[in-house]
Amino acid sequence: MQELSLVSQISLYVLMALIGVYTLLVGVVQVMVLKGKAMKNPDGSSDDWHEQKTHYGIAFADLVLACPVSIVGIVLVFFAPRWGYYLLALVSFWFVWANTMTTATSLRFEKPNINLNWFLVFPFGIFVGLTYLVWTFIHFDTIYCM
Repeated sequence: MQELSLVSQISLYVLMALIGVYTLLVGVVQVMVLKGKAMKNPDGSSDDWHEQKTHYGIAFADLVLACPVSIVGIVLVFFAPRWGYYLLALVSFWFVWANTMTTATSLRFEKPNINLNWFLVFPFGIFVGLTYLVWTFIHFDTIYCM
């Protein structure tokens, strides 16, 4: 990580903080979904796995894959940077894919009132994931060819 400029290191820390906070929020919400609590979304839909089995599957995948990989990736950036960068790139791809799917579903089927709350629940994960992937692309030679 010493090969990165100060601005690049600061942007990496900000991105890791965003990924960490987003991971914690996703983890808390998905635990509630797995416990059977129906979650009202800001677009008027509801994440109730009794009615929509896909929400149970997404919650399970988030808790078993995305959340642990995200946390391990953040920790590994400090101890084994290359592995940490790989894992954060994988989880960022997951954030982009999963949140694109939920955002598109929300727009297509629920016709939401698009406000800040809706943005934070649905497309914010896309923003976080894409930002890290762009950061990775910009710094590819430095982080993977060291």
